[in-house]
Amino acid sequence: MKLRNVKGGRLEELKNLKLVLAAAIDGYSDPKALPQLAKQYRETVREIEEIEGAANSEDEIGEILGERAADGKSGAVRKSRT
Repeated sequence: MKLRNVKGGRLEELKNLKLVLAAAIDGYSDPKALPQLAKQYRETVREIEEIEGAANSEDEIGEILGERAADGKSGAVRKSRT
């Protein structure tokens, strides 16, 4: 497994996992495996963004999401339904 020799912490491991998953998606041969690979890829990207966002919490979107999380609200932003 390529990921076993990764050095540099969780963020580097996730970035390498993202590359492995992308390669698996690009070269998949079993259509039944594609949804699982795509889901894991999305979750990995989300976790990378969360870690990188925590390090760079000075942006406006990060601030809004932080406030929503502190209020117990979802991170999703919905359009007005009225």
